[in-house]
Amino acid sequence: MSNHHEERFVALFEATYADLVRFAQRRVPEPQAEDIVAEAFLVAWRRPDDIPKGPADARAWLFGIARNVILNTHRGARRQHAVAVRLAETTAAFGSGVDDDADLVARQVDLTRAWGRLTEVHQEALALAVLDDLTAPQAATVLGISPVAFRLRLSRARRALRSLLDHLPAPTPERHSS
Repeated sequence: MSNHHEERFVALFEATYADLVRFAQRRVPEPQAEDIVAEAFLVAWRRPDDIPKGPADARAWLFGIARNVILNTHRGARRQHAVAVRLAETTAAFGSGVDDDADLVARQVDLTRAWGRLTEVHQEALALAVLDDLTAPQAATVLGISPVAFRLRLSRARRALRSLLDHLPAPTPERHSS
């Protein structure tokens, strides 16, 4: 690897490492996230000519590599559960420190329940757009589809989530005996 490629790789690493770890942590159990990221950067190290020139495009390209690593090593229910847990933690963070707000807690519970009922395709689209803050073209790169296809997928995912939130049965309150 030439000095130019090495400098470019180091700059990419420094600019995207933390985002890539958070991306992986939302999809796999925390101890595995850094291994996923290390493997993604190993791919980037081995394929310097494939790294897109723009920083945002290079970030999305790395997210795509990390996603492929995750798909190749952790399929099915474990990954779905990890994303749901991370979503619940993320929505809790938006609570502005109001821990005793019953309405906020109820909304978080409803969102977590609705999330668990979404398809993996809808979960992935929403996670890329909301949790990972990717634009439609960047998320499309991660998924290997066109930006138009991603926008359609995201629109369907949002509609499905809204529908689930509107039609969830009310949680049954637990009764504690005195």
